[in-house]
Amino acid sequence: METFGDLQVKELNKRSSGQAFEVILSPTSPDAKHIPISPLKKKPTSLDEIKRKLEAAEDRRKSQEADILKQLAEKREHGKEVVQKALEEDCKLRKMAQEKLNQKMEANEENRTARMAALNEKFKEKDKKLEEVRKNKEAIKEDEN
Repeated sequence: METFGDLQVKELNKRSSGQAFEVILSPTSPDAKHIPISPLKKKPTSLDEIKRKLEAAEDRRKSQEADILKQLAEKREHGKEVVQKALEEDCKLRKMAQEKLNQKMEANEENRTARMAALNEKFKEKDKKLEEVRKNKEAIKEDEN
């Protein structure tokens, strides 16, 4: 057992996994003074000091309230910006879709017009051929007569 000031260290056992010790504190000496801890004495607070503290607390409360209102306003403004951006994006997408649809409709109309013109031309050619065949038939009929 070893003694260090008011501590006594006693070795319990030694093993390969480690050591165990018991630490014993020596009892306090009887001649030591016991000093009770008393609260710090405060000077009496005056009415002006109480008012000043109340005003400071009110100012802190108002400042906190203003900060909260400011944060709420910022959140509301951010929300408005997000909604506005979403509306603009939606409007942009709608406009692009409308333009694409208009282009498709114009292309379809042009294709339809071209097909109709081709059919009309084809029918005119057939009418010319039919008229030519009739004339030839009439000419043959007149030659026979």
